Amino acid sequence: MVQSLWNGAWIAALATGAVVIFLIVWAAIFHRKRKSSADLPPQVRYNLPIEMLYTLIPLVMVSVFFFFTARDSQVLAKVDGDATVKVKVEAFQWSWRFTTTVNGKTMAPVPGTPVSDYHQGPQLVLPTNTKVEFDLSTDDVIHSFWVPEFLFKRDVIPGIKEGNPGRKFEITTLARTGIFAGRCAELCGVDHSRMLFNVKLVDSNEWNQYIATNQAGSAQ
Repeated sequence: MVQSLWNGAWIAALATGAVVIFLIVWAAIFHRKRKSSADLPPQVRYNLPIEMLYTLIPLVMVSVFFFFTARDSQVLAKVDGDATVKVKVEAFQWSWRFTTTVNGKTMAPVPGTPVSDYHQGPQLVLPTNTKVEFDLSTDDVIHSFWVPEFLFKRDVIPGIKEGNPGRKFEITTLARTGIFAGRCAELCGVDHSRMLFNVKLVDSNEWNQYIATNQAGSAQ
């Protein structure tokens, strides 16, 4: 859905840009001042139909963008609450702490420290093609949880109490395995650029092995 919204926005932007460039070139070629005539070109000031057109076209464009953004944002922000894999993300200056719960069982927390390479940052292990619910929290300043490959970004805002739906979002992970970069996308302090982590997506066999070796006890 995010990709479709992005593609649609690009198509609309390119189409608008093409029309604007055409009008600029057309005006430059066919309405340039001619030495043989000193008369002013036709004036459109106070031309009500043209002024209405200038107003209605941008209004329609903005309305279309707003409709699709509002429609898709509502779907993307929806949290069903039935994800079998849930991740508590704690952001702090300047790293992350991940605590994963699978079917009510909590894995050992994964804390991090500031690093210069995302491969060295805390690693969040998740299964491929699985719905995952994230719960974001911070006790210091605003951070932003971003994994570009997930096509989703959410600010981590201090002061939002646990259980508030504004802290949560859910996605379905990619269908392929691999290690993907993650970072803070909100300027949060001196070591903001080193607030890196990575997400490792694994197949079902490796995921089951990870659960067996990293289980820490029951969720509270």
